[in-house]
Amino acid sequence: MDYEGFIIRPPSEAYSLLLQVTVGCSHNKCTFCGTYRQKKFKIKPLEQIKKDLKEARHYEGVDRVFLCDGDALIIPHPRLKEILELINENLPDIERIGTYANAKSILRKSPEELKELKALGLDIIYLGVETGNAELLKKIHKGVTYEQMVDAGRRVKEAGITLSVTVLLGLGGIEKSIEHAMDTAKILSDMDPDYAGALTLMLIPETELYDDYLAGRFVLPDKFGFIRELYLMIEKSNFTDCYFTSNHASNYLSIKARLPREKEKNLKMIGSVLDEKDLSRMRPEYLRGL
Repeated sequence: MDYEGFIIRPPSEAYSLLLQVTVGCSHNKCTFCGTYRQKKFKIKPLEQIKKDLKEARHYEGVDRVFLCDGDALIIPHPRLKEILELINENLPDIERIGTYANAKSILRKSPEELKELKALGLDIIYLGVETGNAELLKKIHKGVTYEQMVDAGRRVKEAGITLSVTVLLGLGGIEKSIEHAMDTAKILSDMDPDYAGALTLMLIPETELYDDYLAGRFVLPDKFGFIRELYLMIEKSNFTDCYFTSNHASNYLSIKARLPREKEKNLKMIGSVLDEKDLSRMRPEYLRGL
């Protein structure tokens, strides 16, 4: 397989075939993210993708494919459709194809095009929401409004594609911690994803947000501040049926909850950590990571 640069994928794609169809991120402007700063975005040549899939025919037990890098959905529809057709031709036992996407790339696809991709096996889209606070969305250069983010998420679900979203605890700093948590609960409720993951912000050198931190313009909440945001996001959200987690390596407190069914049980547990200021129940700093 031909890979350019450092490759990342969601934890749930740990056993998927990683097929790099783009290099980097088509947006690559978020102030907190350094993942693709060293990559210039491009769509990989179709001949290289064909070569990779021909090699993948010889792999055993491949039933899932994840399209890398940061935003494969930005590929023009005719080319992306051809790539999915090639995956099905070469790997007939594939059960699911997944990809990262940003809201702008989703909105560039018509509802009919998304349904077409679904029919070809695109079964899950991972969308970085980060926050529901309109001011913060502008400040972190997310490139879309609250309304556009919600529209993108709903468009994915209406196409029958599983929607998995991530949000970032601490993204508003101390100053906007409560507003960030409350507004993020609202956008999650409005989008009503199938999966939602809360990660905890970790500052990355050579990003704008890290520079703000060094200059004193951005102050992170303390450990209990992060947990308070988690509590509010769960408390104020309203889901139809969402698997909500905070079990990423960046998180201080691990949560796996089917919401709304397990809402009260998890709020009680998180509340006890906050009330008791119990550090022993949190992940130690040396075990945290991206």
